[in-house]
Amino acid sequence: MPAAESKLAILDSAHCRAICEEVGERLALMMRPATELPPRLKDLLDRLARLDHDAPSIVPDIEDMIMPEAVFLAYG
Repeated sequence: MPAAESKLAILDSAHCRAICEEVGERLALMMRPATELPPRLKDLLDRLARLDHDAPSIVPDIEDMIMPEAVFLAYG
């Protein structure tokens, strides 16, 4: 189909953001739990969150991700 006959809509960033927010709000409403979690499951999830918060990060430092020569050039 030629470009002149195309019916594609071009949206600016404000409209795209508004659409994304609306979709997010509707998904949040649809995915909300219908009932409370059982107490045992809630306790386990709370414990997991506490343990995860206290755990050390497994994300490497930037120095571990680049070659030593590049570290020297960047910080040298």
